[in-house]
Amino acid sequence: MFCNQCEQTAHGHACTVVGVCGKDPDVQSVQELILYGLKGMAAYANHARRLGKSDESVSAFIEEALFSTMTNVNFDLATLVEIALEVGRKNVRVMQLLEEGHIEAFGEPSPARATHGTKAGPGILVTGHDLVDLRDLLDQVEGTEIRVYTHGEMLPAHAYPKFREHPNLAGHYGGPWQKQHREFPDFAGPIVATTNCVLIPYDSYKDRLFTTRFTAVPGGTRLKTNDFSAVIAQARACPPLPDDVQGSFEVGYHAGAILGLAGTIVDAVKAKQISRFFVIGGCDGSEPGRNYFTDFADLTPKDSFILTMGCGKYRINGTDHGTHLGLPRLLDMGQCNDSYGAVKVALALADAFQCGVNDLPLTITLSWFEQKAVAVLLSLLALGVKGIRIGPNPPGFLTANVAGYLKKEFDLDVTREAKADMALALA
Repeated sequence: MFCNQCEQTAHGHACTVVGVCGKDPDVQSVQELILYGLKGMAAYANHARRLGKSDESVSAFIEEALFSTMTNVNFDLATLVEIALEVGRKNVRVMQLLEEGHIEAFGEPSPARATHGTKAGPGILVTGHDLVDLRDLLDQVEGTEIRVYTHGEMLPAHAYPKFREHPNLAGHYGGPWQKQHREFPDFAGPIVATTNCVLIPYDSYKDRLFTTRFTAVPGGTRLKTNDFSAVIAQARACPPLPDDVQGSFEVGYHAGAILGLAGTIVDAVKAKQISRFFVIGGCDGSEPGRNYFTDFADLTPKDSFILTMGCGKYRINGTDHGTHLGLPRLLDMGQCNDSYGAVKVALALADAFQCGVNDLPLTITLSWFEQKAVAVLLSLLALGVKGIRIGPNPPGFLTANVAGYLKKEFDLDVTREAKADMALALA
């Protein structure tokens, strides 16, 4: 293999150019951090653009940041770290645009319950994150006997008036993305995967799996436009779903709903009626160790509140955490796309208490799996939030030096043992 940096054959030689051929793994580590963050931000920006929301300064930055990771452009670690944090700042703007687009298109989210399970008759399951696809599908089945069910990160759709009031939106089916191979074979109707978090399908249901635009899997049917007529036709041809409602999920504690209670919350904290707020969410996965988040949530004090978003919620929303001050202790703030809401709540509470975010009675524990989680983490770091714990394992692309820098500057660390981490949080 030829080395473009020192113009020698890379195999078996010692490159003398700093930052290439493995000589400076820290530079490569931060470049990967930038690239993963940009991928996540691009996903959020794509969702926002579909809702008519964009920012030219964000688009220009994506181009510049990608350019900075090219061959022979940037070997300076400090500059790369600065670019990584700017990814976070720009991602805050993108998430703000996405929130505005969702509210303008679908209404202000509010607390609601979504039934879990199916009702007798033909049905379509929608997974992923793109609420525009869900809206268009519902518009096309309106007036028919076909019911539409949400899956995975689509659960928060039930909080928006546009969806909640639609006669064909019947409820929610299943859990997080990694259980698709167990859950999708048992759903008799067609399945529409709108974004990332789709698995390569088993033969038992691949002929019923449709994907939209750039989402595609072997064996599935890719829809290049939002004409869902083929999906609707298959829903009518498939066996009907059983009448099997198994309970419900409470959703809709969007930033607006929580901030509407800001005065009450501030008074309760001052009166020592609320001990702490715990943000427990992020991306779920199937590897061992993710039971940590279930255990950690179970250990939270009864006078505290848990804020959750992303598919990480499925690790904790199967447990009744009770109520406090007339509210459920577990407050579901939405998709990972709604992470800006947690930022808004934290900044508003800091303003109300006239302190910094890091002075709030707030603990942030995030499960991470993919690139959008990296973008959200960079956003929190760019805002100066310290003391975040991520898990169940440290990102493999961070070298010891880069991880050490993030630990020193932001007190960023990995989760360890739930009881010990809770003791530290409450100390």
